Amino acid sequence: MTGILLAAIFVLPLVVSYSGHCIIKREHEKCMEQIEQHTPNDDLEFGCPWLWDNLTCWQAAGVGQVVEVNCPELFNEFMNPHEEMGKVVRNCTEDGWSEPFPHYVDVCLFDDNTTKPDMYYASVKALYTVGYSTSLVSLTTAMVILCRFRKLHCTRNFIHMNLFVSFILRAISVFIKDGVLYAEEEDSDHCFEHTVPCKTVMVFFHYCVMSNYFWLFIEGLYLFTLLVETFFPERRYFYWYTIVGWGTPTICVAVWAVLRLHFDDTGCWDTNENTALWWVIKGPVVASIMINFVLFVGIIIILVQKLQSPDIGGNESSIYLRLARSTLLLIPLFGIHYTVFAFSPEDVSKRERLVFELGLGSFQGFVVAVLYCFLNGEVQSEIKRKWRSWTVNRYFAVDLKQQRHPSLASSGVNGGTQLSILSKSSSQIRMSSPLAENANLSLPT
Repeated sequence: MTGILLAAIFVLPLVVSYSGHCIIKREHEKCMEQIEQHTPNDDLEFGCPWLWDNLTCWQAAGVGQVVEVNCPELFNEFMNPHEEMGKVVRNCTEDGWSEPFPHYVDVCLFDDNTTKPDMYYASVKALYTVGYSTSLVSLTTAMVILCRFRKLHCTRNFIHMNLFVSFILRAISVFIKDGVLYAEEEDSDHCFEHTVPCKTVMVFFHYCVMSNYFWLFIEGLYLFTLLVETFFPERRYFYWYTIVGWGTPTICVAVWAVLRLHFDDTGCWDTNENTALWWVIKGPVVASIMINFVLFVGIIIILVQKLQSPDIGGNESSIYLRLARSTLLLIPLFGIHYTVFAFSPEDVSKRERLVFELGLGSFQGFVVAVLYCFLNGEVQSEIKRKWRSWTVNRYFAVDLKQQRHPSLASSGVNGGTQLSILSKSSSQIRMSSPLAENANLSLPT
């Protein structure tokens, strides 16, 4: 079960992107290679020559023979995991091949309500396209907000901003990958584009995904460090965080690309049949997720201990309580949601796993933006302060216009009173402790 969990991290997104007609085209290419290996003289010995029926490759057979093949690869994701793989047979008669029996749809799709492969791929692609688009818009907005207000510039928010950038790059890389590799074309030539730009797109895609996981790991590491160490040099830590977050994926992906170029330079590098090479990327990602899980457990234990400590005052206890609530909401940010599969029933098919992975993965950036920016108390305070400042400036602009045109000043509103009220309401109380800043999330009660 653990193997399925780890494979789902990277394999499933690539499976969805690999559309149905590309799978068929790949199988057709394999069949043509097998046919070319047999001379026409060999086919004369058989009553039925090699046949490609647009779904399956049938080897030559003599009259009276029955040939049995497995369901096409196209239907593998739609098979019931508790049932044996379906079989399709053809009889070789004096008139040639008979019709396939049973029909592909009857034996390869285990129930009548199963969605057709093309419709399924289109639906899943629409799902993650909406998810990544939503995440891209929300993350871009959050980045503008954090960059716009200087009072929000601190180590904690700089880490958040790097996480936002990693999610933005991940969404962009998905759109680029889909556009380059799997665009809707009738001739389907894009399925076998093995050019340098095609491989470069896959390298960029893997780098963005890997960077995203490492910045999720850094978020968990930073929160754990805040709880363990009361005082620590944040700027120096941030320097190392940056090296780990962007540098480690660069090294791993570069090593993978060099090894792939020399030992497995096949296709567009969108499949990973060589497991040893794939672990150069998957290994560090899996390690970061496992370490993040340990950090998450450690964070919960530390928070419980601090909340139960009699030395903790009421105000500090409230801070830890808010931080605990925040941490429970930040589970998706640490990649812990992938561990759900470790306890899921065996009868959960790959289709459900696929939707679950892509649904959470594509909308994860939106959740990050909401929790780390839009619900952040400091961000809300700065936006309110900016709004009040704009309101004051607008009021005085109108007041100045009224002074120039006395006939318009009939409201009798006292400008000084308005300014006093707005000034009092815009006063801000800033927390000095990094721990308190990290807990400053305005969460729904």
